[in-house]
Amino acid sequence: MRLSERQLKIVELVKSSSPMTGEQIASKLKLTRATLRPDLAILTMTGVLEARPRVGYFYKEEKARSPIAEKMHQLRVGDFKSMAAAVKENISIYDAVVSMFTNNVGSLIVINEKRELRGMVSRKDILKATLGKIDLHQVPIGVIMTRMPNIIMVTSDESVLDAARKLVQHQIDTLPVVENYINEEGNEVYEVVGRFTKTNITNLFVELGG
Repeated sequence: MRLSERQLKIVELVKSSSPMTGEQIASKLKLTRATLRPDLAILTMTGVLEARPRVGYFYKEEKARSPIAEKMHQLRVGDFKSMAAAVKENISIYDAVVSMFTNNVGSLIVINEKRELRGMVSRKDILKATLGKIDLHQVPIGVIMTRMPNIIMVTSDESVLDAARKLVQHQIDTLPVVENYINEEGNEVYEVVGRFTKTNITNLFVELGG
């Protein structure tokens, strides 16, 4: 497992001063507790740190990965992904709202005619647009979407554990599942082949629970 620079700093702090509360860690790093929450969730979920209520975080030195984390590490995204809820970037914001309700999703994957990933649009993006009092029937979704290369994605052969980390760390509900290749112009492109969501993770936990 490759930790981010901030996660490594958290581990070093807890190693040297266990136990430490989330507030103490945040104070040492001069960050807010909310900012650290995704990092602490990843470190405890993967077994690097142990969290004890009313006590704080401990470093779990040389301890094996938990059985659930090990199982999730072995499973592949491609075996649990869902069909992509995708739209073209030239459709109107209004039509995107209809597509969200029709597909019962919180985010839409935006593609071009070749199903190449162009961006993502969330309920929050649409809410911001409505507050701006723009014409939802006239403005295309491409105007308000988050564009490449600022999209967090996953491939079919990545582990479910890595995908879950991305969902938690970036505080998002959907990952486009892509296959990357080099096109005729020599550019790397990402073809959308599905989506992986928090719902997929929830269903997996139910399945593992038997």
